[in-house]
Amino acid sequence: MINTEERIIKKPQLPNTPDIKLHENSLSRMMILLVFVSLFLITGFTLTHLDTANVKIATAFKELGVTLHQMFLQPSTGSDGLAELLQGLGSSLLISVMTTIIGAVFGFFFAVMASKNLTNIYLGTGIRVFMAIVRAIPTIIWALIFSIVCGLGSTAAILGLSFHSVAYLTKAYSESIEGIDESTIESLKVTGAKFWVIVFQAIWPTIMASFVSWTFIRLEINFANAIAVGAAAGAGGIGYQLFVASGMSFDFHEVGFIVYLIIAVTFLLEFIAVKIRHFYLSR
Repeated sequence: MINTEERIIKKPQLPNTPDIKLHENSLSRMMILLVFVSLFLITGFTLTHLDTANVKIATAFKELGVTLHQMFLQPSTGSDGLAELLQGLGSSLLISVMTTIIGAVFGFFFAVMASKNLTNIYLGTGIRVFMAIVRAIPTIIWALIFSIVCGLGSTAAILGLSFHSVAYLTKAYSESIEGIDESTIESLKVTGAKFWVIVFQAIWPTIMASFVSWTFIRLEINFANAIAVGAAAGAGGIGYQLFVASGMSFDFHEVGFIVYLIIAVTFLLEFIAVKIRHFYLSR
């Protein structure tokens, strides 16, 4: 009979493992740290040697507070009136919607052609390189380039926004398409399905949710760009009225009212995007 009191219970020994360093020193970390320190020193030197042109900081901050109070606590329609401001807001919104639709249609077509799992690698690489060049140039520059050809107006703004939207959505859509399981595509190819049948029977239903998300993200970007090019490219809309109220008439009450209108439309677009995306995800 074994006496339980004589049992020797040995504590298991843990295997020897090397210590894990949470932050291992490396050349990349040192370079990042060096860049941050350099930027900090350059910023400090610039601020200490900044020519203030005899500007009184206390007075400047006081006037800034008065301006912000007029803008956000005392907004008004100003000399333009509510009807004209709403008309300008609608014009900018329509430009953004139109350019987003154009970008979505052509962007989806080029995304299909540029996807590595669907088409020839050389064709896809050529399209991706061209779209990367287009994206590298800001939207406002494209609007100004087209204004040389078409003249200042809404046409140049629409072409500029559409051109950049196509390049942006081509990249977004193609990445969503390339994320699809290749076995699904290969199984349809084995059955003899044609190219566009595969696109609309396998690709389209799979990327619908991401398609909606990317499209509405681009819609919000186009709405902001439509406001920016309103004055720069002479496209009119709420952007031009904002430019006149802030840079010419200095009516900061109207500037605040316009800013509130823009914020309201932005929240509305986000609300619609979330609802539509939930609708497709729940199906």
